[in-house]
Amino acid sequence: MMRNVLPILTVVAAIFALWYGAAVSLNAPWAKDKAARAGIELSFSELVADTWSQKKPKLPAPHQVGAEIWKTTGAMILSGRGFSKRSLIYHSWITFSATALGFVLGTALGTLLAIGIVYNRTMDMSVMPWVIASQTIPIIAIAPMIIVVLNAVGVSGLLPKAMISMYLSFFPVVVGMVKGLRSPSAIQLDQMRTWNASAAQTFWCLRLPSSMPYLFTSLKIGIAASLVGAIVGELPTGAVAGLGARLLAGSYYGQTIQIWSALLTAAALAALMVGLIGLVQRYTLRRMGIA
Repeated sequence: MMRNVLPILTVVAAIFALWYGAAVSLNAPWAKDKAARAGIELSFSELVADTWSQKKPKLPAPHQVGAEIWKTTGAMILSGRGFSKRSLIYHSWITFSATALGFVLGTALGTLLAIGIVYNRTMDMSVMPWVIASQTIPIIAIAPMIIVVLNAVGVSGLLPKAMISMYLSFFPVVVGMVKGLRSPSAIQLDQMRTWNASAAQTFWCLRLPSSMPYLFTSLKIGIAASLVGAIVGELPTGAVAGLGARLLAGSYYGQTIQIWSALLTAAALAALMVGLIGLVQRYTLRRMGIA
């Protein structure tokens, strides 16, 4: 266990050391400017203490971000206000809802497109290039267009953000499933023909089971992309809830600590969702006898 944990702890310690050092470097000019106007000279320890305790630093120190996360999560849970509008738990739930819906839609769309591409040469030659080309469009540019169009037809709320999440998450599923469905070897496909298996039987008994490792790898990428889409979808709508809205509010008022706390919360949410898919992958593949 120590051989597995020690490298992780070493990397985490290095990140924290670099983070604290960068906080001193970036926040020092403001600390020195304040001291010069007050006619005093800061010692090194006083300079470091100042750079790690500013209310609106250029780069907040890790303990400042940790304190903000605790104040907006753990402290609110203990006070019975875990789902108040000032809680990161509440904002995470709003973003998670759009992420989950977009991920489900993206997975369904990607799987259907992959099946069509594998079984239909016309779709393979025509749809696949468009699927690839769709990912060259910056999501920050297309997100407002999606929201405006859907609002024009009376669709608002969760669905527009989910559509943006779907747009980002379906692509890795398409690519992974196409690769997975085509992974059976020629001799395996010949064996199915020898048994007079239909196309449907070949799909359910050979192609789909063979695609599972590829599918779960794609799902891990897709869920992270879906979260990015949900956050981006909250930015152009002027949303008042969600991690994207939290980031936007922090940028408006120069609350860098709030911005960083929302960023780390989003990273933790992504890690949790990817880890959950990993658990499902491990259980599923073990039951199938693949791993």
